[in-house]
Amino acid sequence: MLDILIERFNYIPIIILMMTGLYVIIATGNLVKRLVGLSLFQTSVFLLYITIGKVFGGQPPILVDSGHGEDAGHGAETAAHGAETAAGYGADAAHYAADTAHYAAEAVYSNPLPHVLILTAIVVGVATLAVGLALVVRIRESYGTIEDDALNAADYSLETGSSE
Repeated sequence: MLDILIERFNYIPIIILMMTGLYVIIATGNLVKRLVGLSLFQTSVFLLYITIGKVFGGQPPILVDSGHGEDAGHGAETAAHGAETAAGYGADAAHYAADTAHYAAEAVYSNPLPHVLILTAIVVGVATLAVGLALVVRIRESYGTIEDDALNAADYSLETGSSE
């Protein structure tokens, strides 16, 4: 049981950050604090995806032509250079293709997709935060407060025409 916790230790702070952000979003009435909680929650989701996307012992999926029989962890650098090298083998081009496939199959590659998705999500998160803060500024100018209870009371008094 302890081995499982040690192997997955990085999930514990991520879950703590996630639950803290969710609690701040739900429990507070201040709009700026809610945006801070939303940013905290988004950050924890980013960390979760990055943690899941990490492959232990994996290398970037960049194939480099290291020549025939040198470093067994790499394949062809580019398609054009790989074609030139294969043409240099002449009749042995099938052997070259089999060697390249063998070297690529030996290597453990990390998937870059989670990292690319997180980069996009960071941009969307920053834009969301900027729009949220702009709305908070406009709400403060219109109502004179950013507290949820005061905003609800002001809206209720506008709808009913009373002055509570």
